Amino acid sequence: MKILASLTVALLCVVPAARLARRAGVSGVRAHTNQREEVKPPSDDPASAQPQTGGAREPLKLPLAEPRLVVSKSARRLELYSQGRVVRAYRVALGSDPVGDKERAGDRRTPEGDFYVCVKNAASKFTLSLGLSYPNREDAERGLRDHLITRARRDRIVAAIDRRVRPPWDTALGGEIFIHGGGASSDWTWGCVALDDADIRELFDAVPLGTPVQITH
Repeated sequence: MKILASLTVALLCVVPAARLARRAGVSGVRAHTNQREEVKPPSDDPASAQPQTGGAREPLKLPLAEPRLVVSKSARRLELYSQGRVVRAYRVALGSDPVGDKERAGDRRTPEGDFYVCVKNAASKFTLSLGLSYPNREDAERGLRDHLITRARRDRIVAAIDRRVRPPWDTALGGEIFIHGGGASSDWTWGCVALDDADIRELFDAVPLGTPVQITH
């Protein structure tokens, strides 16, 4: 009889507890499962390790010390350096014929080589723009060799590069190559480097005239 009474009391204690758990809508198993689902594994996407582009970010501390720009055409990426350290990385779009170096006007290729910012245009139709010193000395020598320009025009380009000003943009080699806004989702320019508008606004303020620009394949 004592054993039967003990079992009756135990059942009376267990049943209300089970009813309370059902009313709360959870169980030990379900709560444990939800907890596992909320823990996300680390991403294996290499892009997650890239410097942040666009969106909310800490403002740049201006003026930058020794700023320079490096554009990787194959990576569709522009890096902003200060004292040898990358402080920003932006996604970019290129000319609609992006593979290979620019050779002549109208080929829709983005040039490769070493340049500098020779113009800042705050009234660009593509938000803002930074003009690059294309054609450079190497382009001028190539153009003379390939009979695209005369020696006199070659000399004009070289003289402008020596003075760190804008070279002639009206030769058969082409010109008016800019870093500008307008969007970076696909290659659409005539040879320029295009960024999203928010990115060119930040870059325009950070980059003075004369800033070195390297464009690689």
